[in-house]
Amino acid sequence: MLKAGVLGAGHLGKIHLKLLKQSKRYNLVGFYDANPEHAAQIEADLGYKYFSDIDELIAACDMIDVVTPTSYHHESGVKVLEAGKHLFIEKPITVTVEEANELISLSQKRNLKGQVGQVERFNPAFRSVSDRIESPMFIETHRLAQFNPRGTDVSVVLDLMIHDIDAILSVVNSPVKNVSASGVSVISETPDIANARIEFENGCVANLTASRISLKQMRKARFFQKDAYISVDFLTKKVEVVRMKDAPETPGDFDMILQNAEGIKKQIYFDNPDVADNNAILDELETFADAIENDTRPIVNLEDGTAALDVALKIIKEFKSL
Repeated sequence: MLKAGVLGAGHLGKIHLKLLKQSKRYNLVGFYDANPEHAAQIEADLGYKYFSDIDELIAACDMIDVVTPTSYHHESGVKVLEAGKHLFIEKPITVTVEEANELISLSQKRNLKGQVGQVERFNPAFRSVSDRIESPMFIETHRLAQFNPRGTDVSVVLDLMIHDIDAILSVVNSPVKNVSASGVSVISETPDIANARIEFENGCVANLTASRISLKQMRKARFFQKDAYISVDFLTKKVEVVRMKDAPETPGDFDMILQNAEGIKKQIYFDNPDVADNNAILDELETFADAIENDTRPIVNLEDGTAALDVALKIIKEFKSL
């Protein structure tokens, strides 16, 4: 079992602590939090060992899970990697691409594994269809949430939209060509609702909407590609795959047949895969253990996290140019 420690014991940090404690892949050594009173209370209530010295915790572990506020990600990540420990770090990876590149360079120099907590990659609905998304040419995502002051230290792009940016980049095998966007600050000092259009060099276009001031929650993505439509509901963990193939010469009574203006007939059929239930956060942590122990590429490595951050920052830059 890998010895694991957690930096940051806020809302998400406590979830990570609980799951690392439950995991059969890790031995949870303890945690560090910058607020000693808060940390002492967690130790008393939940029984996790509190380290008042961050360096002492890092030294006692094989892997460190960074769940601090984003502004501390770079400092924490550097400290972990320079100590020769593997790094799991929540999204967004850092505040700037330059900081993220420094973490990549350090991990490569010291031959250490790094993974970014882009949890929707481990959503069972997305995982069930990700290998069926082939050369999509149009993508539309909606990620709407009710207001929660906890995430307003960063723009809605870094808070919510970055999940969809990462998922899109993982299935579109093409460099980004152009980004355009608009955003509005309603309650926070940073944009609370945003829309972005990402154009790729291969012609694919992605239209993303994110809001943290909605009355209802929604986390959906739709992928359109040749002869297929794929819908993923990250919230309800449901998928819908609609495919088309050449219609048979003698269709059955219940076959769905479409005929276009040129007289070409296509059969529509549903190809929905099974969606296996899982705990996405536990999965991302345990697949990181696999990468460490087997010396393989983490599913969402530091380079992936940096690519998502780069696009997110380009979107935010578009806001400022309006």
